Amino acid sequence: MERNELYPIFLKVNQLDVLIVGGGNVGLEKLSFLLKSSPNANVDVISIDFLDELKTLADQHPQVNLIQKAYDISDLEKRHFVIGCTDNLDVNLQINKEAKAKHLLVNIADTPNQCDFYLGGVVTKGHVKIAISTNGKSPTTAKRLRQLFEEIIPENITELVSNLNLYRKTLKGDFQNKVDEMNKITEGLVSKKE
Repeated sequence: MERNELYPIFLKVNQLDVLIVGGGNVGLEKLSFLLKSSPNANVDVISIDFLDELKTLADQHPQVNLIQKAYDISDLEKRHFVIGCTDNLDVNLQINKEAKAKHLLVNIADTPNQCDFYLGGVVTKGHVKIAISTNGKSPTTAKRLRQLFEEIIPENITELVSNLNLYRKTLKGDFQNKVDEMNKITEGLVSKKE
């Protein structure tokens, strides 16, 4: 039986240095995805040319820098991860090779075997964020699941999360006691109604 071996993590990309190489449609898609999930992400986008839509998006986010030039290995300095999405496969493969040599995480658009990570579907409702992965097999399925979760998770979920956080801070006892108390109070969230 096949399994999804990916390990989901939530990165504080407002505290990391992200590089996107490519200013076309795919670069726009990758930047849009990052900023939708993390509006304060620190991103440099390098490209010889930029789509007008990408320029407009970058103008709305002061922490996004557009650098008009060709990619060079020196662009990888002081980065945490890199997304290669030029329209030149040779350049994308060069980005992958050079990023790996520097022990950087890299995503090469539309080339799953050249990726250390995928940008999956993300649902965000206040403090609640759900990441969806199909192991790179079906972005459309991830999209549909995202739409489903966006519809069924209530808008006021942040109020519930905040209240539970306040309650958790009042609990006394050891870790297991706190876990037991939180489990009791949240049990109704998953109980099936008769």
